[in-house]
Amino acid sequence: MASAKLPRSRGLAGTPAKGNPKDTGTKLEENVNVFKSDNFDADGYLQSKCNSLNEKEIRQLCSYLLDLKKASAEEMRRSVYANYTAFIRTSKEISDLEGELSSIRNLLSTQATLIHGLAEGVHIDSLSINVPNGSTANGLTNYEDEEPSDLEKRVTEFPDLLDVLLAERRVEEALETFDEGERIVSEADEKKTLSPAVLLSLQIAITERRQKLADQLAEAACQPSTRGSELRAAISALKKLGDGPRAHSLLLNAHYQRYQYNMQSLRPSSTSYGGAYTAALSQLVFSAISQAACDSLAIFGKERSYTSELVMWSTKQTEAFALIVKRHALASSAAAGGLRAAAECVQIALGHCSLLEARGLALCPVLLKLFRPSVEQALDANLKRIEESTAALAAADDWELTYPPTAMRQSGKSLSTSLGSVTAYQHKLSSSAHRFNLMVQDFFEDVGPLLSMQLGGKTLEGLFHIFNSYVNMLIKALPGSMEEEANYEGSGNKIVRMAETESQQIALLANASLLADELLPRAAMKLAPLNQANYKDDPRRRPADRQNRHPEQREWKRRLGSSVDRLKDSFCRQHALDLIFTEDGDSYLSADMYINMDGNADEIEWFPSTIFQELYAKLNRMASMASEMFIGRERFATLLLMRLTETVILWLSEDQSFWDDIEEGPRPLGPLGLQQFYLDMKFVVCFASQGRYLSRNLHRVVNEIISKAMAAFSSTGMDPYSVLPEDDWFTDICQDAMDRLSGKPKVANGDRDLSSPTASVSAQSISSVRSHGSS
Repeated sequence: MASAKLPRSRGLAGTPAKGNPKDTGTKLEENVNVFKSDNFDADGYLQSKCNSLNEKEIRQLCSYLLDLKKASAEEMRRSVYANYTAFIRTSKEISDLEGELSSIRNLLSTQATLIHGLAEGVHIDSLSINVPNGSTANGLTNYEDEEPSDLEKRVTEFPDLLDVLLAERRVEEALETFDEGERIVSEADEKKTLSPAVLLSLQIAITERRQKLADQLAEAACQPSTRGSELRAAISALKKLGDGPRAHSLLLNAHYQRYQYNMQSLRPSSTSYGGAYTAALSQLVFSAISQAACDSLAIFGKERSYTSELVMWSTKQTEAFALIVKRHALASSAAAGGLRAAAECVQIALGHCSLLEARGLALCPVLLKLFRPSVEQALDANLKRIEESTAALAAADDWELTYPPTAMRQSGKSLSTSLGSVTAYQHKLSSSAHRFNLMVQDFFEDVGPLLSMQLGGKTLEGLFHIFNSYVNMLIKALPGSMEEEANYEGSGNKIVRMAETESQQIALLANASLLADELLPRAAMKLAPLNQANYKDDPRRRPADRQNRHPEQREWKRRLGSSVDRLKDSFCRQHALDLIFTEDGDSYLSADMYINMDGNADEIEWFPSTIFQELYAKLNRMASMASEMFIGRERFATLLLMRLTETVILWLSEDQSFWDDIEEGPRPLGPLGLQQFYLDMKFVVCFASQGRYLSRNLHRVVNEIISKAMAAFSSTGMDPYSVLPEDDWFTDICQDAMDRLSGKPKVANGDRDLSSPTASVSAQSISSVRSHGSS
């Protein structure tokens, strides 16, 4: 119901349904046109659409709208991050243009005032020419005889007063005097209380002294001794003079010069600790950025042009800091594969940088982008070291499974760490696998920077690569894989000690399966998101659940399993070939062993063929060894035996020469041969069922083989069911053979053990083939 109603709810939100793109575009345009109207009534529109909705549908609509809001916010955030540099650059250019326009406006105002004064002077001169001489003389005499007013006297003394204030660096009083002078100019210009020449002289005096004060303040701000409140006072005064862009640039430059001076006491050396140097440098740089941000906010507020300049300046200082850290601390660690040292430097820098977020400066992405190549280099070098160290141990590994040495079991950074990982040390591995596991566990101790730099995927890929390389070496350790080693990528010319015995060869599988199924996924869980730590630590959840809840890690674990399957396939193929072929290349499993039985007049003792007896004995030996090597992982042992049995039977099913001789050979398959072949297949099903490794695929292939042999016998004109005994006869022989081959005493009176799974399962398996053929 919910899925059926969801499109309806979405349609209400203005989202078109899926369909023809042209229809979708038309409907979307129609829906949008509703909102473009000037008379659009939001409440009325909502009521008209929601009247027919019940509570559940309204909740679905609200949920959809919230999801849409979150997606829109996320898209906007990505867009802002993608274009933030261009936005800041454009804002800076706009700010510069605004400053230039302000300067031009002031210049034009000064020029207009000057032109206005000149025009007034020319007008007065023209009037004096037109007045009679007597009147002019009287006028001039009167003007010269007049006493200057108080305002004119004050204006005359004004430049001297400003000079005194500037000389004594009384900035606040000077600013007040400038404001008073501007007020006098404005009133005189409006009321014509001053002559144009005096007014022009006052304006020029104010402009010159204002520029002089601005230069004094700028010079003071550039002095290293000007700090704290003095610096803020100078910058604030310069801003009040109308030169805000210059004041802000001087503020940032002052903080830059100060931390550059303090950095002179830091002298990194080849013997110094990279973390200590990074911590000291981080403290200097990010404290300076923090103080600059605080001063900028206090003086200039949140005006966009100034905040943009602050962000650009902070980004530039962060980039310079990152380059210094890379040169003096990260480069050597990364080249030597010191992932832990490199990670610690990155963590220290990120810790200091993250404190700036309270000031509105998110500079951690800048650091992560610049530090990422160095951390990647350290990561690659560390993985390479693990691979080479493991390969060196594999060359001398005796492939005997042991518990970890006491030193390994007690290794750890704390008691809780040792106790938490005690379960990892309950398994047996060979020496090279122990070393591989220990290095991987140590490798995952510091994964914080890898997560923050989004290197989790690269880390898992690198770990898979070295595990795959280790599996290739295990495959080379199998005696029959020498001719195939060129097919394995990354094997190179690495020397590996051969696993001669079956026990050693099963140990190879124990190494690979335990690493892939438990140890490596458990270590990789440290790459899980930190916000799901509570989930990870929940004791009520099974380990497999905790390890498999992340899709990326599930896929990674599946790839690990695929590498183990390659080793398993090589193991089964080698043992199948050892069973089927002699050292000279002759086959133990040929059509002649069945065809020739009808030409032998001797009495036949019915028993499974030798090759299937050896297969049963080999599987029993391997099952016994696997029960000791795969404690707690019996399923893997069962799948291994299942795969080995399938390999032998599939080879028989696909051996074209065998079936050519059976179906089209010079001599047909006789009744005795068919009976022996049927007995052999029945024997395979019986011991596979008893050992609990009778798979559906094996059962299907055995049925197909039997049907194929019976069809070949039917082609001679005889009925196969007329020559084959009842199923109980085959079951008795198979059970007796298993008892004799496994060393069990024979059951009295020839009765079979009814508790055996073969008592019902195996008989039913084969009888189903016969009944199917008869129908």
